[in-house]
Amino acid sequence: MNSTLDELRRLASGARNRRTETGIPRVAMVQGKVPEHELSAVYEPMVNVILRGSKRMTVGDQVLHYDAATYFVMSVGLPAVGQVRPAATGEPYLAVSLTLQPRIIADLLADLPIPAGERFSDYGFSVAPVTEELLDAWLRMLRLMERPCEIPALAPVYEREILFRVLQGPQGAMLRDIGLPDTASARVDTAIHWIRQNFPEPLRIETLAEMVAMSPSAFHRHFKAVTALSPLQYQKRVRLLAARSRLIAGEGSVTTVAHEVGYESPTQFSREYARAFGKPPSRDVAAIIAGLDTAA
Repeated sequence: MNSTLDELRRLASGARNRRTETGIPRVAMVQGKVPEHELSAVYEPMVNVILRGSKRMTVGDQVLHYDAATYFVMSVGLPAVGQVRPAATGEPYLAVSLTLQPRIIADLLADLPIPAGERFSDYGFSVAPVTEELLDAWLRMLRLMERPCEIPALAPVYEREILFRVLQGPQGAMLRDIGLPDTASARVDTAIHWIRQNFPEPLRIETLAEMVAMSPSAFHRHFKAVTALSPLQYQKRVRLLAARSRLIAGEGSVTTVAHEVGYESPTQFSREYARAFGKPPSRDVAAIIAGLDTAA
């Protein structure tokens, strides 16, 4: 396994300290000290493998740690806070990720037998130990960076292999849920898409529950199980992350941005912003911009 990791690290060594595209569809990499505000985001469904260093992910009140011996799967889009650390040797953090597409997973599931004792997952994110087979599939995928002419023919094959290896592991039920249209996770994901597209709008649990054909109590229970957040907490987190991005980009004053993301009271916005990010909006944004200027 060590030799496989060493070659994966070499192949991904061109990554920068932000999402770096590889030229392979849906495959990206990142290396080094990623700015904290960029790690506070709504993460897309993905498989993420740490090649060096470690990462801490906080989703709601759940905290997960993973390193080069583990991989992370997220089956729905989740607002999360991440922290990365270098390896014990001081070498920079390094990771690769594959963004998940339900259609591709559904096509793969159609070619596989239904596992005995099949069950559905009641959560949307988890960490598991990496296997040699999974790393080998990732190695074949990243080698395509050196043979880009082979990407159209082989990348879809290696993507299916990566997904197959995850399906065979402890997170298989969670991955299967993405490709099956009528699971609780799939229904929650439909509601998540609506919230993310309409986050400034008032949210009514009854309306969302009806949209996904659940009772309000069942919808609330499943949403919290999958995301570690209630629907209202999820919406609040998306609003605050959107506001932070707009303020950093200089797209308006605190009051203007607060109203744009759905807050009627700028005072309430500032209070909840400080609770989420540790500082009031103006001080937080000033510190982030100063840090970016220093790094430049």
